Order: sequence, then structure tokens, then C-alpha cells
Amino acid sequence: MRKWSIRILVFTALGFAAFWLLTRPQTLPDNAFADLIGDPSAGEQVFWAAGCASCHSAPDAKDEEDKLVLSGGQRFPSPFGTFIAPNISPSPEGIGGWSTHDLGNAMLYGSSPKGQHYYPAFPYASYVRMKLRPAGLQDVANLHAYLQTLPPSSQANAAHDVSFPFNIRRGLGLWKRIFINDYWIVSVPLDDQQLQRGRYLIEALGHCAECHTPRNAVGGLLYDQWLTGAPDPSGKGRVPAVNALDWSAKDIAYYLESGFTPEFDSAGGHMVNVVENMSKLTSEDREAIAAYLKSLSEK
Repeated sequence: MRKWSIRILVFTALGFAAFWLLTRPQTLPDNAFADLIGDPSAGEQVFWAAGCASCHSAPDAKDEEDKLVLSGGQRFPSPFGTFIAPNISPSPEGIGGWSTHDLGNAMLYGSSPKGQHYYPAFPYASYVRMKLRPAGLQDVANLHAYLQTLPPSSQANAAHDVSFPFNIRRGLGLWKRIFINDYWIVSVPLDDQQLQRGRYLIEALGHCAECHTPRNAVGGLLYDQWLTGAPDPSGKGRVPAVNALDWSAKDIAYYLESGFTPEFDSAGGHMVNVVENMSKLTSEDREAIAAYLKSLSEK
């Protein structure tokens, strides 16, 4: 009996050690940004492409000036609880003390400076693909430089309203290992720079799949149903498919700039914020996004 007790204790200890090892937050190498200098002007384009203001501005922010105060507070309901966007302004309450390396760990691995996992309501499952382009880390450095130019906010962060077992953050380490894929979803020709750029904007920075792709029971994206539409996380309505649009590439690019559809309708819901962001990109970037989306209907 005593031998069995010892064996159980040993196996329990080994199991706990394995769990702790497998679920530890991952980070970038310490020297990942050693030779990179952030350009805030270029970072502004990354900011809009990544949709930072759409989630992190205050719930009552109306004009563009207010939306640049990234005080957080917006609530995002989901089947797993309600997530509340944090303050990411350059203040002590926000990310004013973060280095570029800290921002890179958060965006590419969902890991906090304190060594905790972020919930995937923060779309690092898409941002992780920024690593796949040589300029991806430079984009992180540029974004960090731009964020430091924005107005600070002293707004304290609110706790997420998430119940057991989803409130055990350590378990997210296993979730990440199983459900995060750091490879391109759609193959495009290496010599087609427009499609390469469009893929980067859709699959990585723009994180379009986070809304337009269905998920499994524990929130993992179903990559075999890429951009085929999904239930709205709030439980109300459905996010439309964008993998087989019958619009022309010109129609898509114009919609991203203006919010107007070829059917004389206009963007609604969360797409209003997306269009607001996309309208600030270059016309070449909007055309690259359109080219990528049109390529999906040809596969």
C-alpha cells in the first residue's frame, strides 16, 4: 500500500511538472528587437490595420480624437464570459512602462510582462503570423513607437467577468499549443507582392478571421472553414462569410474606404469601426486586401 501511495505521489508530481512546463508563457528571444528602431509615422498605419482603437478606446468615445485615448473599458460578451478591454495608453495604468519586447510578447504570444497568459479575446492567434514576414517585427517596433505618442489615461483596468474553469489562465498555455497555428492559412504565389501584402493584412494584422471564421466548442478557430462566416460572439446574429464575395475587387476596396456596398447599402455593427480603420490605410493596401479576398473564390 505504501509503495502504491509513493508511486501515486511521484506520478502526480511528474504530471504537475509536465503541465507547468507545457503551459508556461512563451516569449520572443531577448535580442529580438536589438537592431530595430521604431518609426511612429509608420506605426500609425500598423495601428489602424491592427484595429487597436476599435477595442481599446473608451465605450463612449465618439470622434477620432477621443478614440485615440486608449483607456479601455469596452465589454465583449462571449460564450465563455465577458472580456473587458484594458487600458493600453502610455500611462502607468496602461502600457507606459512596456518595452518593445513586452509589446511583441503580448501580440505574438499572448504573454504579459508579468508572465501571465492573455485571453485570446486579444487576437494574438492572428498577430502571431506577423513573425512570418521579415518586416513583422519592425511593424511591432513601429507600433510601439506610435503608441507612445498617444494621450495617456489614468483609467484603471477592470477584471474580466469569466467563470471557472476559464478563469484559470495557466490552462491557456495548453489551449495555445493546440489551437494557435503560426503558419499562413492560404497559399499565394511568392512573386505576387499584392497578394502577399493582402494575406499579411487579412491573416495577421487585420485579424479578420477572429470574427469571420467559426470556432469549436472551446474557442479554437476552425481553419478548414476559413472566413466562411460565424455566429456573433454576443449570441445575436451572424457575422457574414467573406470567402466567396461576388463583388469585384474594386467594389471591395471601395467598401473598405467608404462603407458603401455595391447594393447601395452601408456597413453596420462592428464593421463600421473596421471601415473607419481601413479608410486610413493606403489605397494600395485596400486593393491588396480586395485581391486576397477575391483570390479565395478562385480556389
